[in-house]
Amino acid sequence: MNLRSPDLGFRLSAGAFALALAAIVVAIGVELTRQSWLSITEFGFDFWRSSEWDPVSGEFGALPFIWGTLYSSFAALLIATPVALGIAIFISELSPSWLRTPLVFLTELLAAIPSIVYGLWGIFVLVPAVRSLQMVTPEFLRQLPLFSGPPLGIGMLSAALILAIMVVPFTSAVAREVLRTVPNTQREGAYALGATRFEAIRAVMFYARTGIVGAIMLGFGRALGETMAVTMVIGNNPQVSASLFSPQHTMAAVIANEFTEAADDLYLHALIEIGLVLFVITLVVNALSRLLIWTMAGGGGTAARAKA
Repeated sequence: MNLRSPDLGFRLSAGAFALALAAIVVAIGVELTRQSWLSITEFGFDFWRSSEWDPVSGEFGALPFIWGTLYSSFAALLIATPVALGIAIFISELSPSWLRTPLVFLTELLAAIPSIVYGLWGIFVLVPAVRSLQMVTPEFLRQLPLFSGPPLGIGMLSAALILAIMVVPFTSAVAREVLRTVPNTQREGAYALGATRFEAIRAVMFYARTGIVGAIMLGFGRALGETMAVTMVIGNNPQVSASLFSPQHTMAAVIANEFTEAADDLYLHALIEIGLVLFVITLVVNALSRLLIWTMAGGGGTAARAKA
């Protein structure tokens, strides 16, 4: 009995920490719901569907902010994923040993740069570059909804690019560590079967596909909640537009910009409800990513058993 007591105590304490984490998540959801209850009862689900945001008349709708958050995050994911995976593959599979450590250091250094610094760099470097790109965009492309808009430089494309730069270090670091965990027997087996270097790397990536998807979804979650850098370059215009060049808005940005300006209870509760919406979307995205990873892992096991 004495031998089992330390083990039982450790299990109970570890379980208590796990339950505390779940309790914190539930407490955040409950408090956000309580603090936004006036807005919830006033607008209901119309708050999610409405595009009207007029604090003066007391009309609030979160659709432009939901759209801007998801649009900028998905666009950043499309830009960042190939770059991050390329960095991870080069460092783990192709880089010479003398270059690997400096590259790892620089990649991790990018993750340590504060968001406000990225925002300042975006204003002084990225926004003028995007403005120049808009100026040289052919006229027939500027007639399309995807590329329409005034040549301001601030807008969805600038926000997506700054988010992509911020996401790359997280995704590449996790993907790199995942690739390093792949047994060398996978590579050696591929070479023994006559595979080229590219084919061997592809086999390694297939073996590590579950972890790579997890790294990509981690980057996506990082992009969803980014605030300051996006606020400084997206233009902060509450509209729903497919254009990459038009100024738009995000949920995190509108809370940061307007929280101290909320002059009445309904305005304040509407901003808190936007935080609740962001919280719900983050939980849904993480749940879907876990479901995707679980499905891929289960599919791999099924395939392996079928081959056996």
